[in-house]
Amino acid sequence: MNSGFAKLKEFLDKKVDHYDQPSFINDDPICIPHLFKKKQDIEIAAFFAAVFAWGNRITIIKKSRELMQLMDMAPHEFIVHHQENDLRKLLNFKHRTFNATDLLYFIDFFKHHYTANKSLETAFTRGMKDGELNIENALIGFHHYFFSLEEVPSRTRKHIATPEKNSSCKRLNMFLRWMVRKDKKGVDFGIWKNIDPSQLVCPVDVHVARVAKKLNLLHRKPVDWLAAIELTEQLRRFDEADPVKYDFALFGLGVVEKYG
Repeated sequence: MNSGFAKLKEFLDKKVDHYDQPSFINDDPICIPHLFKKKQDIEIAAFFAAVFAWGNRITIIKKSRELMQLMDMAPHEFIVHHQENDLRKLLNFKHRTFNATDLLYFIDFFKHHYTANKSLETAFTRGMKDGELNIENALIGFHHYFFSLEEVPSRTRKHIATPEKNSSCKRLNMFLRWMVRKDKKGVDFGIWKNIDPSQLVCPVDVHVARVAKKLNLLHRKPVDWLAAIELTEQLRRFDEADPVKYDFALFGLGVVEKYG
């Protein structure tokens, strides 16, 4: 290990330790699934919070909490057992470009899925062959499955990214980090067992990309799927078993410290 690599690893490890703490939860969208104990509630709350996660974090948290309250703080129960009349109170919900049309389709999908499955994890692992999972294929498979219901509003497709369109899939990769990673810090949940942390891809947005380029961990200019793969491969050099723990460091440096 050369001195430059060792120093960078030490620097990033310290930033991970600084940000991967319970104090991180309150000001991050991950605080929404932390409101719940039931596995399915955690999954649903986390998924909506991740999908809403662009723009101001205070607004993201506010709107995510509002939606959970509209579902009586029991999203799984609401989704699986609601009556048509129960949906009326959702019709005025809106977060940026996400509106009631999108929300009603999301609820239809979740009801379809949870009627036959105990966990949302199977929506991502259903394409596994011989026990092997590739996150790119998992995300592509999830995208096709999510939009497999008979009537899909065309406007709703923009809310679920896919590597097929070379999206960085930042929000889905963040959601997967929440569900799959588990350490002693208590931020991520680690409630999914059929995906290994080593398989995860680092969530990448403009802030993370800026820091990664400053640290010479990313050279690709577009913030796309190939950039996410390139960065993750670099992070595996620091920790092959848990590369996306460095999302804490890169995010904290970029958003909180305005590094780079």
